[in-house]
Amino acid sequence: MIIPFGLSSPYSLMTLISRLTTKTVTVFQPADDLFFSATNIIMAANSYFPITYKVNMLSRVFEIAGLFWLIGASAIIIVLAIMYVATKNEIKDARILDQNVYLSEKIESPAVYGIIRPKIVIPAAMVGADLEYVLQHERTHIRRCDNLWRIIGFILTAIHWFNPLSWLFLKAFLADLELACDERAVSKYNDEERKEYARTLLNCAQSKNVFVSAFGGAKVRTRIENVLSYKQMTVFSAIGFTILILAIMVTLLTNAG
Repeated sequence: MIIPFGLSSPYSLMTLISRLTTKTVTVFQPADDLFFSATNIIMAANSYFPITYKVNMLSRVFEIAGLFWLIGASAIIIVLAIMYVATKNEIKDARILDQNVYLSEKIESPAVYGIIRPKIVIPAAMVGADLEYVLQHERTHIRRCDNLWRIIGFILTAIHWFNPLSWLFLKAFLADLELACDERAVSKYNDEERKEYARTLLNCAQSKNVFVSAFGGAKVRTRIENVLSYKQMTVFSAIGFTILILAIMVTLLTNAG
């Protein structure tokens, strides 16, 4: 969804079905055996640069559909912008606790606000004993630039709003951000510390703000189970997993060659 074209490969899964259901359109070819292409499932055009439709009526259909898409994407982006401003106003009265850590009476769950100069904002009533684990989690979010990834995820979903799968992908992506952050945060903890981290998760209310990386975000039960069962990946497992991912990329993320 980020890049509408990709490398073509004879080992792609799309090669098996391209003759029946898809057409591969070359976008850029720097060498005879290397070219970038786009996959066109609809196959409604005779030529692509410039585009010429097989039937004149299709031109009108795609013009209307394009306008409809533009209105929908613009509306979603405007709503997201309004929600982002409201999110910033939510913490404008927060008082500083230490460096980039702030206290607020208006929030229920600790979270990171902002991208360029992120602030960790925690509820004023937060129990002091939980603070170490909360700050570890939120600082991990900052190091991973998770708020930036959230914005990118929302923009991509706004662009592909007509595709119902994009909304499912966004939900899974946001949940994965929290799970990955938990794993990084507890990687140096012992079993007892991970139990305390899980207990802190249970005590925190789930954040309802989509623009912040919150300690209480995502499905808490899944996160607690993940934290308590955490085991660091061995070198052998990491190598095997990397090979598997590369094989999947070659077969599923490339176009027909």
